[in-house]
Amino acid sequence: MPSVGISCVRYLVFFFNFLFAITGLVVIVTGAIIQSNYYHYSNFVGDNFWTAPIVLIVIGSIIFVVACFGCCGAAKESPCMIITFSIFLALVFLAEIGIGIAGYYKHEELSGILEKGFNKTLDSYATDKGAQEAWNLVQSEMVCCGIKGPEDWEPIYKNDTVPRACCHRMPIGVNKCTREYATTEGCFSKLSSYLGSKSLILAGIGIGLAIVQ
Repeated sequence: MPSVGISCVRYLVFFFNFLFAITGLVVIVTGAIIQSNYYHYSNFVGDNFWTAPIVLIVIGSIIFVVACFGCCGAAKESPCMIITFSIFLALVFLAEIGIGIAGYYKHEELSGILEKGFNKTLDSYATDKGAQEAWNLVQSEMVCCGIKGPEDWEPIYKNDTVPRACCHRMPIGVNKCTREYATTEGCFSKLSSYLGSKSLILAGIGIGLAIVQ
C-alpha cells in the first residue's frame, strides 16, 4: 500500500508539473504578444514602461525549465532534482509577485507618463521624424486627433489644418484635412485606457500565477 501511495504522489507531481510547463509557454506567448504589439507606442511612454513584458517572457522561460526539473525529478524520484525544483519554484513565485506589483504600479503612473510623452513629442513634431511617425501611427490606429482634440495642432499647423492621420472619414473631393473633418476625440484618453488595460493584464497574470502555484 505505501508503494501505491508513493506512486500516486509521483504521478500527481508529474501531472501538475506538466501543466506548469504549459503555463510557462502561455506566459511566454502572452509576454511576446504584449511586447510586439504595443512596443511601437514607446515614443509616448518610454522604453522602460514595457520592461515588464520582457521580464514576463524570461519568467515564462524559467517556469518551463523549472517544470522540466520537476517532471524529471518526479519520474526518476531524484531528490537533487526535486530540491532544485523547489528552490527555483520559490524564486519564480517571488518574481511573479514582483511582476504583479510592477504591472499595478505602471497602471497607476501611466497617465503622468503619457501626458509628458505626448507634450514632448508634440513640441518636437516639426523637426523630429520619429515624433511624426509616432503621431501618425497613434492617430491612425486609435482613431483620434491631438492630445485632447484637433485644436492641439493649432501652434504647428496653420489655416485650420491638422495632420492627415486625423481625418478618418473625408467627403469625396476634399483633399485637405482640417479640423472640420478631423476626429474630435483626443489620443490621450484613448491610449491611456488602451495601455492601462495591458498593464492590468500584466498585474493579473503575475498575481494569478502566484496564487495558482
